[in-house]
Amino acid sequence: MLQVHGLEVGYGAGRGVVNGVNLHVDAGEIVVLIGQNGAGKSTLLKGIFNIAPFRRGEIMLDGAPVFTLSPPALLLAGLAYVPQSRSLFPKLTVAENLRLGGFVLRDRGTLERRIDELQTLFPILAERRRDYAASLSGGEQRMLEIARTLVMDPKVIMLDEPSIGLASRMVDLVFQTARKLAERGAAVLMVEQNVKKALQASDRGYVLELGRIQIEDRSATLIDDARVRGLYMGVRVASGERSRA
Repeated sequence: MLQVHGLEVGYGAGRGVVNGVNLHVDAGEIVVLIGQNGAGKSTLLKGIFNIAPFRRGEIMLDGAPVFTLSPPALLLAGLAYVPQSRSLFPKLTVAENLRLGGFVLRDRGTLERRIDELQTLFPILAERRRDYAASLSGGEQRMLEIARTLVMDPKVIMLDEPSIGLASRMVDLVFQTARKLAERGAAVLMVEQNVKKALQASDRGYVLELGRIQIEDRSATLIDDARVRGLYMGVRVASGERSRA
């Protein structure tokens, strides 16, 4: 569904952050990007969504080239991006925020139908549809951000640190939501610092170090990888354990 080939992303001459990344995400699967702070994970997502100053490479969405498309055009084509920082309109209600998610839709009937479907998928949002976004808990706000993105019925959803700052119960809910999206046929690409839970919730993973993919494997395999456990899960690794890197 999403194919990235030789992607380079940076912030000007001599400031490359992502260097020659190749990855893919298929329909119905969750793929997680892990790596230490500064590895280039968020920059990679920004490069895919064309909001980085410098980028080079090839990006295909459902077989069509989309590298040159603007963010609004990418959204219309089926690629959605939920950034790490909160992006809600705090002084608008839940219902108003959802409607803004479909600002490029001209068919109001389609917009209202999708919002109704999303309120079924996220019952808490239906219950609080008249409340201001600012009054929601951190987890509820993240649910609203994801739901607002889904108004456009995207084929691929990119989530940047969706569990950051959330209580443990809400972290689990975020990952359960990502699984629901995959079960509905979407391709989910997720950057996440909660490595163990992210790998448990995903199908495949990539380890990004200094802007390059160093390890790629099934998530179940990465959980048992000595290098991943030692560097990203804080697990003390026995000297005899071997890494797949």
